Amino acid sequence: MEIVVSMREPVLFAQAVPKPLAAPGGGTPIIWTKPSLKVLETAGGGGRINAWVDSMRASSPPRRSSESEEVNKSWMLHHPSALSMFEEIIKVSKGKQIVMFLDYDGTLSPIVEDPDRAFISNEMRDAVRDIAHHFPTAIVTGRCRAKVYNFVKLSELYYAGSHGMDIKGPTQGHRYRKGNQTVLCQPAREFLPMIDEVYKTLLEKTKSIPGAMVENNKFCLSVHYRCVEEKRWAELAVQVKTVLKDYPKLKLTQGRKVLEIRPTIKWDKGNALEFLLESLGYANSDDVLPIYIGDDRTDEDAFKVLRKRGQGFGILVSKVPKETNASYTLQEPYEVMCFLKRLVEWKKSSLRRF
Repeated sequence: MEIVVSMREPVLFAQAVPKPLAAPGGGTPIIWTKPSLKVLETAGGGGRINAWVDSMRASSPPRRSSESEEVNKSWMLHHPSALSMFEEIIKVSKGKQIVMFLDYDGTLSPIVEDPDRAFISNEMRDAVRDIAHHFPTAIVTGRCRAKVYNFVKLSELYYAGSHGMDIKGPTQGHRYRKGNQTVLCQPAREFLPMIDEVYKTLLEKTKSIPGAMVENNKFCLSVHYRCVEEKRWAELAVQVKTVLKDYPKLKLTQGRKVLEIRPTIKWDKGNALEFLLESLGYANSDDVLPIYIGDDRTDEDAFKVLRKRGQGFGILVSKVPKETNASYTLQEPYEVMCFLKRLVEWKKSSLRRF
């Protein structure tokens, strides 16, 4: 039997706004904020193009300086390492079912110039497999679901591709599945012809810009500019803007060296997180602790949901201070792997005690 969702409203958030997790020393962590352009306008003149370029530039980590070191120390005080705070995290999980949500690029695999070569290491794959053995685990990514599955090759996971607009449950028997149900959610199915049309147009429009790459993620598109010279960014922004002005049902958002084109429906990684929790039977449960690890601006939608639910926490993967609703940080995929391994070891030791 399949649970098929073509379109649904997101689960309502909990009414009470939770208190943020305490920072080291008992203080209340701030939510680090700075001016940013997350949803980019697709109409207007040169001023907005400049804003696009500023936002594109902002996705490049700044160089370290003595001043930035001080900023980094302050930021880390309020967003401490999930490794150094591991025991505190375990205390919060007492009596609760941990559910793991993992981004892919920059979280399980390193950020690379060619997105088609963002391979996961065998050691990381083993760590994810072990996590999924002990906890329900989902990969939530902006990538095409099929492509990420081909990278990870673990059938016991939930996969949410296209920023959560393409969700499918485990293909093999799993202890957390309900009977023989297969979870399937594709709220943007009606946009497929439009996405394909825009993809073909962007391929043609951007081919004159060396390094530009357009990726079809099925329910959304990614325009990668990591290999484009900075002096050509404005030109690329104009090309994308020119195409999208004829498609008001699509919106443009910003990621790490990538422009994301998505349907304007009310659905993102936060909605995907809530849908998966509901599918697992934890929609209104107090006995669940969702943990979401991600490195991208799009992961902030999931971090915000966790704060509003007053359950679980987000972990931002970043070496530099960023605007975030996450409670903790990890610096790179290697630290993510260390955190996953440590969580598995804790679970195994707790099982041995009982």
